[in-house]
Amino acid sequence: MEELSTIKGLIDKGEVEAAIKTLDQFIESNPTCDEAFYLRGNAYRKLGNWQMAMNNYLSAIELNPQSPALQANKMIMDILNFFNKDMYNQ
Repeated sequence: MEELSTIKGLIDKGEVEAAIKTLDQFIESNPTCDEAFYLRGNAYRKLGNWQMAMNNYLSAIELNPQSPALQANKMIMDILNFFNKDMYNQ
């Protein structure tokens, strides 16, 4: 899908807010596109919004259990588990 390629370009260029707005519109008309949820998760991750990133990754995984969102979600969980354990050691 060419529109998703354009959105990937926005994310890569750091135009994350524009990418999220475009993805919101895209998902509204294509609610079963797991790649769109994965990309929106990536965009939120770049903003540091871990919860929204995880929510979007989980939506992508629900639509497609083989989605790359599976690995991305695991990565976020590993990072959050690492940071939370460190908080107890201060």
